[in-house]
Formats: sequence, C-alpha cells, structure tokens
Amino acid sequence: MTKPKILILGGGFGGLFTALELAGSGDVTLVTDADHFLFTPMLYEYLSGEVEAWHIAPSYDELLDDSVQCIQDAVTGVDLTAQTVSLSKRGEALSYDMLVLALGGVTNYAGVEGAEEFSLPFRKLAHADNLRRRMVDALDRIPPQTAPQDVRRDVTFAVVGAGASGCELSTKMADLLADAFKRRALNGEPRVLLLEMGDNVVPGMGEQIRVFVEDALHESRVEMHTQTRVVKLTAGELTFEHEGNRETLKTAGVVWTGGVKMSPLIENLDVEKNKRGALIVNPTLQLPQHNNVFALGDVAFYPDATPTLHGTAQLAFQQASLAARNINAFLEGNELHTRHFEELGEALSLGTERAAVLTGGKAFGGALARQARFALYTSRLPTWHHRLRVGASWFLGGTDPRPLLPLGLER
Repeated sequence: MTKPKILILGGGFGGLFTALELAGSGDVTLVTDADHFLFTPMLYEYLSGEVEAWHIAPSYDELLDDSVQCIQDAVTGVDLTAQTVSLSKRGEALSYDMLVLALGGVTNYAGVEGAEEFSLPFRKLAHADNLRRRMVDALDRIPPQTAPQDVRRDVTFAVVGAGASGCELSTKMADLLADAFKRRALNGEPRVLLLEMGDNVVPGMGEQIRVFVEDALHESRVEMHTQTRVVKLTAGELTFEHEGNRETLKTAGVVWTGGVKMSPLIENLDVEKNKRGALIVNPTLQLPQHNNVFALGDVAFYPDATPTLHGTAQLAFQQASLAARNINAFLEGNELHTRHFEELGEALSLGTERAAVLTGGKAFGGALARQARFALYTSRLPTWHHRLRVGASWFLGGTDPRPLLPLGLER
C-alpha cells in the first residue's frame, strides 16, 4: 500500500519533535527555511558564550534519520482544499494526506515608526551574532580616558518588551558590558534600559518568580521603565513616552522583544481563528473544518492549557507528542486523544551568573538555579545522542561566559 504523505511545516519545537515521533509512520516530510534546529530558550547563553552553536543549533541532518525527508525552503502558500503546499524554490507544489502547521510566529513591531527598519530582532543565531558584534563595536569606539558621561551615552542599549525574553536578554547584555568595562578600564558604566508598556516585568508570570527577576535586573543595573511606550526609532535614537512625557536617547542599539504575531501564511488561511489571529483547534489539535490538518505552537489556540504556556516553546514541545499520537491514531482509524497541558517549570537565565527557576510551585534563584536550568534544558534537547554529547560538554568543559573582546580577538 502507498504510504500516507505526512507534511510538517516548520522546524521549531512543534515541527521537529512531531517529525521525530512520526518517523516511520508514513512518508514524512519536514519543511523548514533553516538548515538547523534552534533551542531558542538558550539563545541568551549563546549570546554570552556560555554555550556554543552546536549545543543549541544541531543540523536537521544530524537529528533526522532516513525515514524523514527534510526540505530546506520557504513556504509561500497553503491550499487546504486542494491539499497542497507551495514552496519558494520548487515549481511543483507538495501534496499531502496529513498536514501539520507548526510555522511559529513573526516579530510584532506593533506599528511603531522605524521599529522594523532600525531595531535588532532576537530570534535566530544570526541575530545573536549581530547583537554581540554591535556591543563589541560600541565598546571599540570608546577612546581611552573618555569622560564617564560620554561613555555612558555612547554605550546605551535598550530592550523593548519586558517579558521573559526581554528580562533574560537585558540582564545578559548588562553583565557582559559591565565585565567589558572592567577589562578595558573604561570610565563610568554602560547603560541598558528595559522598556515595558505594562505595569510589571514578566507579565503573566507569578509573583514568586517576578521577585527573583526584579532582583536580578537591579543587580545587573538594568533600568526598568514600565508603563512606557516606544514611539519612534531611527538609526541612532530611541523616543519613548511615559505619562505623556517624551524622551529621546542616543542609542548604540535597540533590541525588539515586544511580542509575536501570526505569520502571513496563517493570516491568509480561511479557517476559524481567535482575536489574535491564532488558529482555533479541537482538543485533538485538529482544525475543526479539516480533520486531516493539525496545528500547534504559536499559530494555534489550545484552550485546555495553563494560560502562561500560550506562545511558549514549552507548549509546542508538549503538543508535539499529542499531535504525533493523534496522527497515528487517525491513520489507523482509532480514537484520537486529548490532553491538558501544565507548566513543566519555568527557568529564566538572568545575567551570566544566576537564573530563576520555578518548579513544583516553588521558586529559587542564584547560581544554583543557573545549574538547574542547564540540567533541565539538557533533558529537553532533541534526540538522546545529542543530549548525551551536549550534557558531557557542559559537565566536562564548563559553561563560563565569553568576554566581549575587541573585534580582532572575537571568535
């Protein structure tokens, strides 16, 4: 008999882990625009040099065996009626019997003038490389004996959005820059601002973990600006507003972590969606109008999950098992399953020496939490052989940060 064609769009947590679990279940094809998976929760440690690229970004060739075909291409269209998917580089559309939508979201610039053009995104290895170069370049431009106030002005960075990503990134940047000032004997100190429209940092997370996050921001000397709206960005300036008062700062770089929105591909699908544009799915992860189409991760709204999980890699990681199980059940004519998704625990990297972990309803922070975070995320890396290699590297080689050295000495 002809094997069913199972097409998976997106190579993030939802797509990759679904593909790994479906290997051998049919003619499985994974479509992704990258040649490697990215363990996004540890992109902050990659920025600081605490982990290497191969630790958190293994190639799909390394992770997938011959039972899963991987096509590196960009999806340009999905026709749910014809059951075909169009790709950028292929003239002929791909057909499918079963489809998994795990495309993830795109950066939401919220219509802020100049944001898309002049801010730095932080979603890929290349983004982290660009940000690190930007910090090194700002430091390299400071002549010896520059006055402290001038140094502070020229080494001012801002992070927009104080969710988990913004807090992790701003503390990491602040610690790296502070260390570089000591090594280079620069006068004064760097300036890192964290801008948030809401009333609190890490909105949506509990008070237990927020206490550790706020302490870390304070220790790293990150300036917290809540109830603050970014108005405009230019090549070297940031304008923001608080309680009707506007301020414009010279900046060496602005990093945008202000949320995600649905990709145009999802926006163009003529199916039921919620107010955010996410696909409404049944408790089995199927689209109500197309029972051979499953959706998970950022693009899907799944009501039976702890609210703080929505939009996280952790939810996509958990949903992948349910999607794979139900696709197999569907193909075999068996009853499909449902599941309630709970928090597996929060683990935030906060600077280069500490973290905050929430597990079992209890939160703790500091250096011990940093080690616990590494242990927790080792267990969530894809495939047992990759977990073994990375775990051994972290245990034997250590996880010390890499200083921001002058450009010629950066590796």
